[in-house]
Amino acid sequence: MPHTATQSRKGSIRAALGCLSCQTERALNLLMVLALVAMITLVFTNVVLRYGFNSGISVSVELSRFLFVWVTFIGTVVGLMRHEHLSVTTFSDRLPASLQALLGRLVTLVMLGCCLMLVKGSYAQTLLNWSNLSPISGVPVGVFYLAGLIAGVLMSILLVFRLLAPRHLQRQPRSQDRAQEVSS
Repeated sequence: MPHTATQSRKGSIRAALGCLSCQTERALNLLMVLALVAMITLVFTNVVLRYGFNSGISVSVELSRFLFVWVTFIGTVVGLMRHEHLSVTTFSDRLPASLQALLGRLVTLVMLGCCLMLVKGSYAQTLLNWSNLSPISGVPVGVFYLAGLIAGVLMSILLVFRLLAPRHLQRQPRSQDRAQEVSS
């Protein structure tokens, strides 16, 4: 069967979106790895200095706490991108396919509402706490809340895309990818 221009355009759009999704995921994973390495290095060095030499790096506790918050929020974005968030499908699996799709959209809308509340609250807290500085490192306390703001915006964009984009352009959950590989 010959490919039409519409089919090839859909394929190229899907390939471009897939590439963008993979590159974004790689960048976020790299940020998480770098933050984890920095946290491990800071904490380990501080433990060795405290117990071995009776001194320490005073800023390591604050910085590792900042990094932990950022790793947590970046991880939530990656988990949502990969469809690896917690979902209980006992009820929805028993529904017909059309109702499953409708319920899926409803759940996505609820998730989007939660993300928008996260964005609103994180934005307010970031502004309120930006002028407050951490006692040891001098980093604005608003950096804590900025992680929630950025994660909320990224997750909201992802959820809006899931609501508006046609199904064939969306990244499928890994469980569905594996099921398709096994069946072919």
